[in-house]
Amino acid sequence: MKLLRIQEMEAYILKNGSASLDELCEEFNVSKNTIRRDINKLVENGVIRKVYGGVTAVEKSLVSFENRKVRNQAEKTRIAREAANFIKDDDLIFIDSGTTTKSILSALDPNISITVLTNSLDVINAATGFERLHLIVIGNSYKHKTRSFVGIDEAAILQKYNIHKAFMSATGVSIAHGLTNADQLEYEIKKIAAEKAREVFLLADQSKFGKSTLMTYAPFNRIDHLITSAPLDKEYEAYCQDHHIEVVVAAEHHVAN
Repeated sequence: MKLLRIQEMEAYILKNGSASLDELCEEFNVSKNTIRRDINKLVENGVIRKVYGGVTAVEKSLVSFENRKVRNQAEKTRIAREAANFIKDDDLIFIDSGTTTKSILSALDPNISITVLTNSLDVINAATGFERLHLIVIGNSYKHKTRSFVGIDEAAILQKYNIHKAFMSATGVSIAHGLTNADQLEYEIKKIAAEKAREVFLLADQSKFGKSTLMTYAPFNRIDHLITSAPLDKEYEAYCQDHHIEVVVAAEHHVAN
């Protein structure tokens, strides 16, 4: 219950930009002491900062899928195309829901023979154009905001498969907090996929770095390949070298018209 409340509080603050303590007490029907404890957790995660009488969002990062998918779209498309280069015939892959991962299939040869596990509606729709692609849908309840499927059965389903490659997205990426996500139901799917996969690919444009949200679904060093849109800063570059994480920068010239 507490985790769900903090998750809902985070979304509320990010949606409105700021909120007073009294407003949060009324909205979530809890005491000021409880609100203060919840706020401290969100401050630790870098989501909000305290101001006199309340809190304000550090950045409005949890916007709707429809708004997120138009941000940095050229970068996201380049990243997805780079990721597609790692997919080979007979691979069993997991494709995460997200505004970057959704474009991976569009960059593949339509005759490729692979098995795809996904909870992304966009990936499901794209898969219909592949005659030799075997599609396994994860989740039994549709979430409109993220165009993804979630549900209580996904853990058991994912545990059955030996995933060769997992292509993951994240709301925030940091060395301290790893790969983070703000939705509890999506978190469960991401966590299991990252644990089960032989290789983990993180697809993240430069806007995601140095940020974290409520839940860490995998530590940073779980990544095998990081595909991004610009050179990393020195701290992240050094970390990737020390932990043998391959970094692929999707340059502009990789995009075909």
